[in-house]
Order: sequence, then C-alpha cells, then structure tokens
Amino acid sequence: MNLTPIISIVGYSGAGKTTLMEKLIGELTRRGYRVGSIKHDVHGFEMDKPGKDSWRHKQAGTCTTLISSPYQIGMVMDVDHDHSPDELRKFFNNVNIILTEGYKKQNRPKVEIFRSEIHNEPLCRNDDNILAIMSDISVELKVRRFSLGDVTGLVDFLVERFKLTRRHLKIES
Repeated sequence: MNLTPIISIVGYSGAGKTTLMEKLIGELTRRGYRVGSIKHDVHGFEMDKPGKDSWRHKQAGTCTTLISSPYQIGMVMDVDHDHSPDELRKFFNNVNIILTEGYKKQNRPKVEIFRSEIHNEPLCRNDDNILAIMSDISVELKVRRFSLGDVTGLVDFLVERFKLTRRHLKIES
C-alpha cells in the first residue's frame, strides 16, 4: 500500500507560506490531482462562528461536531495532543498528495519559502528533510532552488520526486 505523500511548506512568519500553498494547490488541481491540506496552528483556532448551531453544539459539550452539507463536511473534534500529519492522514483517503502549512519541526519532507528581507538565513539550513527551497536570492543549500515565482517548476519537481499519478480516487460517502 502506497501512502499518500505529505509535504510540509515551511518558512519564517511573513515569508508567504499561505500564498505558496494557494498557488501549489491551484497548480496541482489544474493538472488533475486531488490535494488535501493541513494548516498547523500551535496557538489554537476556532473554526465555527460563535452563535451558530455547530458552535452551540460544541459549547454544550460534544467531543466531536460535524457540519454536513451537499458540498462539504467540516469537523471540530477535541484532542489530547498536537497530532502529527501522519496521525491526520486517515482523514485524507481521497487525495493524491497532502500539503501541510507548518510542522517545521517534524521529520518529514519540506519545502521552504525564504525571503531575504524577512531573515538572513533559511529556517531549514540544517534540516536533512528539506527537499527544495523557493527563494528570492541564491542560497548555499544542497537542495533544488526555485525562484519565488516558479510554482510550475516546483510542482514538476514534486510530481517527479513523489511519482504522483492522477489515479482515479473514489470519494467515500
């Protein structure tokens, strides 16, 4: 059984991780791949709006709340620890690739976005899991470097590196 590859997009705050995620997701889906994503937020978050029914369910004490419509499902679930992407993989059985935003300390493949005006040295300089870097300047790392605008090149690299196929995936209902 081939596990769906999980690649983490990392970088300093303000470097453009979310923008890069949006562009990668757009390019991969344009090519016919099904993409899952995980946003890591060590500070916590609130998905539902206060006062809405699902928020009221959660506030009343549910440990898991699902929001279901004909177009999407959202879930809020209590957890006892910060889950790794591998632990979250079970929620992504219908995708070809999973991209995470964050998880910079995890031992997994990473692409760093680096801007010289944000910091003077790449975040993952000493990380053996860095596959590629997108940067506005040349950096001395033994990994593939892409210019900040070369999303197509980065996607080509990821498709080849992880042998991605656009296999037909059944969406479970």
